Amino acid sequence: MSRDVWKKFEENQLSHSAAHYLMTIRQLLDEHGYARVTDVAKALNITRGSASISLKPLKRKGLVEEDENKFLLLSREGQRLAELVEHNDQILEALFRDVLGVDGDQAEVDACKIEHLLSLETSVRLSQFIQAVQSGRPEAKAFLKLLRDMDTGCAHESERCEFCQEICLYQPVEVREADASAR
Repeated sequence: MSRDVWKKFEENQLSHSAAHYLMTIRQLLDEHGYARVTDVAKALNITRGSASISLKPLKRKGLVEEDENKFLLLSREGQRLAELVEHNDQILEALFRDVLGVDGDQAEVDACKIEHLLSLETSVRLSQFIQAVQSGRPEAKAFLKLLRDMDTGCAHESERCEFCQEICLYQPVEVREADASAR
């Protein structure tokens, strides 16, 4: 892997915050038929001033528009991105919860953290993967059974654990530090 691949993160079209502004405007428009800065601020539990400041870059990018009555609208691209992020959130949550067996609340949090970062290509392929896994076909059921039957059996001994290898991923940092200082 290229040492510069981490820089691609900075090229992402939307920040986490911007994605949530777009999704909030979309939700308000769907539920109420309108969205104002005040409504966005209330929905996100922030001040009106913070919402106004954060919406400016989205307006400059042409993702959010404001009419003469100060009502917010999503441009076609803003609408598309809001829908894409919401779709990514749903498929990531399904992956974490239904495939990997992550607790539902944790799956929701983790999906929210990365929903805006997926490329369109990855989003499409992940959607296909989730559809295949949830198809009920014998191969999908066998795959899920294999995945669920896998248990690391971690005894917090990284030298003997195939999964952890060099450090135990299951131990909190404080325990690892205490173990290291005891040696």
